[in-house]
Amino acid sequence: MELFGYSLETIYLFSLILGGSLTLLYILFGDLLEGIFESISEGPVNPTVVLAFITIFSAMAYLMEKLTSVHSFIVFLASLVTALILVTLLNVFILIPLSQAEATMAYSDEDLKGRIGKVITSVPVDGFGEVMIQGYGGNIAKSAVSFENEAIPYDTDVLVIEVKNGVLHVVPHEKFD
Repeated sequence: MELFGYSLETIYLFSLILGGSLTLLYILFGDLLEGIFESISEGPVNPTVVLAFITIFSAMAYLMEKLTSVHSFIVFLASLVTALILVTLLNVFILIPLSQAEATMAYSDEDLKGRIGKVITSVPVDGFGEVMIQGYGGNIAKSAVSFENEAIPYDTDVLVIEVKNGVLHVVPHEKFD
């Protein structure tokens, strides 16, 4: 079957090459493009999903046209359905969780207030020590000083009172039974 004077195999092959090339370029320069178009709010269409759809659809259609004798309309429908299913699975199980996970790894100094940590380098009376705070995304080690200007020995549990200039101000944490 022909469309616009070209066989469907040729159209699907060119679509596959174009989709694959654009996907590769998006992988390499996607962050740059997002930076350039930062002022435009993130719309409902994700370029990764669109490029994946074009690539999967054209690859499936090209292979079915080349290797089977099924009617071209059936090839088109089967490729369309397969691409929709695979792109939906890609979006739901990979892209959406990744976009949410990226934002949860960050923390600010304000998030550390009220957290309990463990002294990994003793805090002297008028000096700096180091405190390790366990978090969901990993451990955070920060410089620390005593809030009450007293020495805090190694392996003591401490409570973060405030954070100034990236330095934790801590007091020994006493557990109530």
